[in-house]
Amino acid sequence: MSAAGPSAVRVARILAGDARAGAALMRDIDDGAVSAAEDLAALYPHAGQAFVVGITGPPGAGKSTVVDALIPLLRARGDQVGVVAVDPSSPFSGGAILGDRIRMQRHAPDDGTFIRSLATRGELGGLSRATAGVVNVLAAMGKGVILIETVGVGQDEIDVAALADTVVVIAVPGMGDDVQTLKAGILEVADVLAVNKADRDGAQLTARDLEAMLALRAEVARSAGAAVAPPPVEVILMSAGRGDGVDELLAAVDRHRHRQIATGGFAARRLRRADAELRAALGHRLRVALDQRLAAIGGLSALLADVAARRVDPYSVADALLR
Repeated sequence: MSAAGPSAVRVARILAGDARAGAALMRDIDDGAVSAAEDLAALYPHAGQAFVVGITGPPGAGKSTVVDALIPLLRARGDQVGVVAVDPSSPFSGGAILGDRIRMQRHAPDDGTFIRSLATRGELGGLSRATAGVVNVLAAMGKGVILIETVGVGQDEIDVAALADTVVVIAVPGMGDDVQTLKAGILEVADVLAVNKADRDGAQLTARDLEAMLALRAEVARSAGAAVAPPPVEVILMSAGRGDGVDELLAAVDRHRHRQIATGGFAARRLRRADAELRAALGHRLRVALDQRLAAIGGLSALLADVAARRVDPYSVADALLR
């Protein structure tokens, strides 16, 4: 179905679990089609029940392998699964360099699993600007568990914490100073830490280092008189490529989920997600309005020439465009 306008038929098909209709809307969201927002608005009230798990960590940690190994475990217990795999952008096409059909094509025949690759398109923080919208489409399609695999850019890849109910950070031994790689930003968003490729030398040491860092964080919080102690974070050893420890990882994710339900922790996370979604919607609206304004005045060329010649300053031009 095309993106010619809002479609009650497409919305109804998505709510009925139609993968083709869902894929079409996801494509429109990724392309920035204006009409996609109207369909998303219609779906939004029906998209709040999914449990969203973020899988993040440094490049080479095996995030794709972990996601691939989790899917059959989730399906075996009856969960409908959605996967959003965020990949680096091609400098030529702008599309995702790595594709879900290459990495996870063994799950393609399963109607209970839907996998969508998204290119970062220059976005920082490990996600694509389309991620939140695609997650909502998957939830509206009835996917009860949604896995978000981030692009793997290193320490600053923390945007997933705004969308996920549970964040799994994947570490791996043998990549230099493992804890140093993780400690800035990304470690602080972890609800579960998984040391992957545990059959390698140094895995036990990496796990002990992470546990020591978590203990130190708790001690620092106590010494500072923090009213609330940092939440417990489990450290799991696994080797996803061999299938070892994947069930322990899923059990740890389930335990975090149940703790959050019992303590009301999900309420704060859903507020954080609402904040991220609202900011993304505002950003999209501003980009559309700016494009329309630039088109009306003949594009950026004349403005850029004036700024380059310092006849005007970029701040005043920005204010004028926004007005």
